[in-house]
Amino acid sequence: MTTPVALTIAGSDSSGGAGIQADLKTFAALRVFGASAITALTAQNTRGVTGIHAVPAEFVTAQIDAVFSDLEVGAVKIGMVAQAASIDAIAAALSRWAPGHIVLDPVMVATSGDRLLASDAVDALRIKLMPLASVITPNLPEAAALLDEPVAASEAEIESQGRRLLALGCRAVLIKGGHGEGAESIDYLVDASTTIALAAPRVATSNTHGTGCSLSSAVAAGLARGEDLERAVRNAKTWISAAIAAADRFSVGHGHGPIHHFHKFY
Repeated sequence: MTTPVALTIAGSDSSGGAGIQADLKTFAALRVFGASAITALTAQNTRGVTGIHAVPAEFVTAQIDAVFSDLEVGAVKIGMVAQAASIDAIAAALSRWAPGHIVLDPVMVATSGDRLLASDAVDALRIKLMPLASVITPNLPEAAALLDEPVAASEAEIESQGRRLLALGCRAVLIKGGHGEGAESIDYLVDASTTIALAAPRVATSNTHGTGCSLSSAVAAGLARGEDLERAVRNAKTWISAAIAAADRFSVGHGHGPIHHFHKFY
């Protein structure tokens, strides 16, 4: 029996709710073996980010090479990349190893509002990483920032932005609707041929720390298990909605608390 493996390339969250820690919890919850390459250490909790220490680009490369030279990686999730040098290293390594699936979560700002990507690295992310991605998973503000446009305010504007993001080289775009308004949180999966709206009831909770990291990791987990992209996204949406709905079972920290990755188990 082949064990499905997914690799997360992202930053560490010392409070355990987002980043590498959230990714590995997601992989485990969805029965996928998780490997990691850490791009940055953050001093972080549910209230905010107080420090970022970037991992040297050559050591990011070393971690990626160590994983791919030994493990059969079915999918890669890229989260916080922190700086342009790391983006160059990640792009070069993934071009060498050519994994079948790459999920790019263009993390720019934490749930707390703290910036996680240097402003001069946004162009590098667009040019170097987006063309490698099977799917990118921006939220509404991130999609707007990638295009240097205002945040989309209607379904037509969201689909239009999705089409323009496709033109930057990725194969599909999942624009997340958690920052929107209304009774439902609607995500839009856009590819060359279609747009699919995925709706779930909007949950009234402040415990949303790590939601974006976890959704993109859930998509990567599905792809690692052999699901096609639409099925992986649908399953990830169902799982993350349940994890958010169960988040208030926790009482962790005094800010935006974590979601409940293991809601199926306790």
